[in-house]
Amino acid sequence: MHELAITQSVVDAVCEHAAGRRVHSVKLEVGALCAVVPDSMLFCFDMITEGTAADGARLDLDIHPGTAHCRVCGTDFELTDLILLCGCGSADVEVTAGRDLRILSMEVS
Repeated sequence: MHELAITQSVVDAVCEHAAGRRVHSVKLEVGALCAVVPDSMLFCFDMITEGTAADGARLDLDIHPGTAHCRVCGTDFELTDLILLCGCGSADVEVTAGRDLRILSMEVS
């Protein structure tokens, strides 16, 4: 379960940036292709934030689909999983979005 390590890194970064202020919410952009299970991340967040400046904070996940460009037929298409195959049958595709995991915002007081 790599979500635990990823979530720990997010919480560490958020708490450091909060500089002692209380964190009320965190919003993440999660690409559909970054191999993170959203429910696992939510579970880990609640567990990891206990006793930190983010204890009791809400985690909002904004899931973005993956997209790719086929080098054979020139089609841009959406990817829902890591099977990199264009509708034309070509596997010569370039992933153009969906691998990111970014902290978009946080609410502190």
